[in-house]
Amino acid sequence: MADIIDGKQISLDIKDEIKDKIAWLNKKGIEVSLAVILVGNDPASTVYVKNKKKACEYTGIKSVSYELAEETTEEELLSLIDKLNEDNAINGILVQLPLPKHINEDAVIKRISPDKDVDGFHPESVGRLSIGERGFVSCTPAGVIQLLKRSKVEITGAECVVVGRSNIVGKPMAMLLIRENGTVTVCHSKTKNLKEVTKRADILVVAIGKPEFIDSSYVKEGAVVIDVGIHRKGEKKLCGDVNYASVEPVASMITPVPGGVGPMTIAMLMNNCYEAALMQNGM
Repeated sequence: MADIIDGKQISLDIKDEIKDKIAWLNKKGIEVSLAVILVGNDPASTVYVKNKKKACEYTGIKSVSYELAEETTEEELLSLIDKLNEDNAINGILVQLPLPKHINEDAVIKRISPDKDVDGFHPESVGRLSIGERGFVSCTPAGVIQLLKRSKVEITGAECVVVGRSNIVGKPMAMLLIRENGTVTVCHSKTKNLKEVTKRADILVVAIGKPEFIDSSYVKEGAVVIDVGIHRKGEKKLCGDVNYASVEPVASMITPVPGGVGPMTIAMLMNNCYEAALMQNGM
């Protein structure tokens, strides 16, 4: 029986720590502000933005909201980003993805100033991470590292396998695990003998985007399993990329879905906003 890694509690602990740090900055006369841009009315995006605003309110970060119509042009969106880049009262800029199909996401990500890129998606942020410089780290992988550390999982020297190579999770996840002295293998759709590779893992991070794909046959006895996926299963149920019922008996620790990695993403966004304020104030 695996110990369950409680992302809800750990994310709350982090938000409480950030709340204290924001209060400390406020005493120094520094207000921390996040601009949140939502284009269109995608239902999932609307929920994510609402949760981000709630987290801002909880931690004492001011959220400035821009809710734009579906038909907003790319030029209009880029013009708004330019304005926010120049605005010294704004510390972080977040454009909720996905964007409507007529807007080039890549162009939008690149337009955000790397100093305000609290999502950690800008090529410069990724470059800073890869060479070990201070900068913003993509929130989900940063949250996974905190889950491991705060659950007393030893990353140094561990055999770590990441399933998935996306720019938002897989690649930065691998770099962060290397930074923590893990020995890292990245698997993807072209990996041969996937089960043989994943069964070597002391720490298995799954971000493959396929519901309940990883069952116990992929997992070494006693492995720590982190499930980054989230999918709707039927009307009200959610599931991850890991078949929880199958894997939980063989793992030593596991994240549930929901309540595992999900809450950590927003907690790390709040942390990035705090870090942005520090950097912009030369601290």
